[in-house]
Amino acid sequence: MTKTYTRPLMIGATAGVALLAFAAPAHAETEVAEPAEFTSAFTVMATPDQVINNDGVATPGQSGATGTFTFRINSELEIICYDIRLEGVSGDYQSPAKTATHIHEAAVGKPGPPRIAFPNPAPVGDGPRESSGCLQGPFTTGVQANGADTGDGFSLAQIEANPAGFTGDSHTTTSPAGVVRGQLSAIPVGGVDTGAGGSSTSAVHPGAVAATVGGVGALAAGAVLWHRRRAADAR
Repeated sequence: MTKTYTRPLMIGATAGVALLAFAAPAHAETEVAEPAEFTSAFTVMATPDQVINNDGVATPGQSGATGTFTFRINSELEIICYDIRLEGVSGDYQSPAKTATHIHEAAVGKPGPPRIAFPNPAPVGDGPRESSGCLQGPFTTGVQANGADTGDGFSLAQIEANPAGFTGDSHTTTSPAGVVRGQLSAIPVGGVDTGAGGSSTSAVHPGAVAATVGGVGALAAGAVLWHRRRAADAR
């Protein structure tokens, strides 16, 4: 059984894009179980030096902060599974969106609207913060542009078609433009470059993601997948 996505929401000053806040529609994304297969996977190594404001001006986030975002997508089912870890971040979250942790449609050095809002990593404090789960669209962000929610009509296939055109970030009271930010980078899985679109021939098993990622990304993806499996076993 799925359940409606009802995480605590934090509303604050303008961050990420110059948009107006409004109540999320009734048919928002739902929290769902992890699917058996994924059509693509992506990682983000987020740092404070990549943050820009709404005008595209470099606005560094919190010094020493880092963020690791791992996303696994089944674009046929419109499901995105996320493992997010923030370190070196202090202070509470703040955003005009319904949460302060997002995927924005924005190229390097450019501002852009949020397309997906994720539960904020917890706990709030000076230690590591983590958030994991799976969401199924249609997606909503709680902000609007031109009279519509910035998640309205968004499809995960858009990320697969152009991952470099999307960024992961999080916003805090002391860094409203973003505490860390980084571009999505496709993870090759099973010898097939991900991001090619949601065909069944490119679908991969969840465990294959961690096994085939190289370098720092392998450690990050492996750690978060292990964390999710351990949490699932505990339940």
